[in-house]
Amino acid sequence: MPPGITTFAADAPTLSAANTGFMLICSALVMVMTPALAFFYGGMVRVKSTLNMLMMSFISLGIVTILWVLYGFSLAFGSDIGSFIGWSSDFAGLSGIGVTELWDGYTIPVYVFAVFQLMFAVLTPALISGALADRVKFTSWALFITLWVTVVYFPVAHWVWGAGGWLYELGVIDFAGGTAVHINAGAAALGVILVIGKRVGFKKDPMRPHSLPLVMLGAGLLWFGWFGFNAGSWLGNDDGVGAVMFVNTQVATAAAMLAWLGYEKLRHGSFTTLGAASGAVAGLVAITPAGGAVSPLGAIAVGAIAGVLCAMAVGLKYRFGYDDSLDVVGVHLVGGIAGSLLIGFFATGGVQSDAKGLFYGGGLDQLGKQAVGVFAVLAYSLVVSAILAFILDRTIGMRVEEDDEVSGIDQVEHAETAYDFSGAGGGLSPRPTPPG
Repeated sequence: MPPGITTFAADAPTLSAANTGFMLICSALVMVMTPALAFFYGGMVRVKSTLNMLMMSFISLGIVTILWVLYGFSLAFGSDIGSFIGWSSDFAGLSGIGVTELWDGYTIPVYVFAVFQLMFAVLTPALISGALADRVKFTSWALFITLWVTVVYFPVAHWVWGAGGWLYELGVIDFAGGTAVHINAGAAALGVILVIGKRVGFKKDPMRPHSLPLVMLGAGLLWFGWFGFNAGSWLGNDDGVGAVMFVNTQVATAAAMLAWLGYEKLRHGSFTTLGAASGAVAGLVAITPAGGAVSPLGAIAVGAIAGVLCAMAVGLKYRFGYDDSLDVVGVHLVGGIAGSLLIGFFATGGVQSDAKGLFYGGGLDQLGKQAVGVFAVLAYSLVVSAILAFILDRTIGMRVEEDDEVSGIDQVEHAETAYDFSGAGGGLSPRPTPPG
């Protein structure tokens, strides 16, 4: 039998209807995060790019789902090969898995674990899209997703979560995806934008969000879905760890939002809705790796620190001249790094594992492990993503023509517009002339 499948020996766990139902609900919540991200990003771009931004997230639901079934699940969670990648023929095509077979000592079916992890795989490349707004061909983006999940996401997921993966064996703590999801996506975004360059008018033309209500809707749905993303990653609810993660998710997100708004008020003089939404997402990102290792007080610290660091980081693109359109680098890369490294300080040793951080008497050991995980994933994703973007740019081309970018990528790539104003603003109909 491939690793990860539990046979029904006398001492083997039995299927739990409660945990199975809980994980199916969590899987649905994580699925909602991809359209939520589409709304979040879609409101942040200009009107002429709204549909393209929505589609860059939605297409991931189609592409990654099929790849995951064909070979992605096997590469990420199959039998370990050299601590780098997995493979199990029974997982390819999900063809050799029985409906009653359980996942690796847990009380949920393999199919449930597979679909839960599928939703992570779908969301991660969609996160990258926010850095590329306004300027990427849709066909090139679809091909990039296909290549990127194959050579970056699936291997990194195995490193972090797969049995035998080298970061897993090292003892790197990543409860729900600080390295595998957020640092991975943020580093990839940086690699791609360094290859394809800036938008036309970057630092010259106003590029303000066209719909802040849409941004807030997306952020709220992300916050909602993130409870499934984080609490579900314990794969059950028998020992209270998932409950701690649920609480810490709420606490850290609240702290990060308040910290971002405080920084914004001191720095720019206003509390903005965009700042509130961005701060909340920064807190969600940072607590993702750390929430199972820290206490609620530690979650406040993680969220507050990440909120300030990410608020500061979003301005770096103007200083260094890279065009991260919707601050994927500033929020997801920086937030993922912060949350992963802060485990080395705030881990209590009393929740998901006995690993303790510096502030709880654990010394620098866990911090060192976290640093290895952070910078290994960052370097691999940055370099490989840049190579993929370079190859696509030199072959089929990554960017739309400059005139098409200026006129609007929605019309060029999708032959549609987000809003139809043709029937609006026409004024009142003339009063009819009375007879006679």
